[in-house]
Amino acid sequence: MAELKAIATQIRRDIVRMVHGAQSGHPGGSLGCADFFTALYFKIMQHEPAFSMDGINEDIFILSNGHISPVFYATLARSGYFDIKELATFRKINSRLQGHPATHEHLPGIRIASGSLGQGMSVAIGAALTKKLNGDKNLVYSLHGDGELDEGQNWEAIMFAAHKGVDNLIATIDRNHQQIDGPTNEVMKLGDVKAKLEAFGWTVLEMEGNDMDNVIAVMDQAKSLVGHGKPIGIVMTTCMGKGVDFMEGTHKWHGIAPNDEQLAEALQQLPETLGDY
Repeated sequence: MAELKAIATQIRRDIVRMVHGAQSGHPGGSLGCADFFTALYFKIMQHEPAFSMDGINEDIFILSNGHISPVFYATLARSGYFDIKELATFRKINSRLQGHPATHEHLPGIRIASGSLGQGMSVAIGAALTKKLNGDKNLVYSLHGDGELDEGQNWEAIMFAAHKGVDNLIATIDRNHQQIDGPTNEVMKLGDVKAKLEAFGWTVLEMEGNDMDNVIAVMDQAKSLVGHGKPIGIVMTTCMGKGVDFMEGTHKWHGIAPNDEQLAEALQQLPETLGDY
């Protein structure tokens, strides 16, 4: 577990350096999800960095809230999909690491373009059904923002997944209670997300997304529920900006870059563990 925590710390360090270097990007949600991505790619998923777009006979991951691309790119690089030095090109002209992931850049690990919020649930369900039709026993994992649930397409997809018994899907909601315009309770109250998913016919777990031990335990529990006739949802509580004290718990760091002084302060709180790019 200490190794996973060290990886998550380095990924957080990568995130703030990438966003600072571009002077553009979304550090808040990326920092909050670093433990989840680390657990998923270094412990939970069966995946192959020698990337194949069809994903046959391996688990696949769909990122719906594509604006948190910094954590996705850093995780892919750190787990061997491409050279970590490429992280320095984030959001630069002609870079494969665009602000939102895009398939036309042919970046290994990217399966869908995910700039438009609310669509990833439908894509993940389609991928999971494809695996069922192909007799592929591997799983589909997905991640969604809580503010993203304002989009009605999610709820149509959630209803469809239960109706079709898509029980090879594990979909996680990042419940950080923040979105671009403010706290979710002020923008659009979501109520009890767990109860809503259950009412739609899902099996639902809760997870502390910034506690690596709990992330591993709950993800393992989710895997044990596969094949029981219901899609599996995880409501994951995280702190936006986790790991950098002045970014924590506020929507203000949803989509702005740190200046030089703020970067230095952030890096003091995030010790280098694997070597910087």
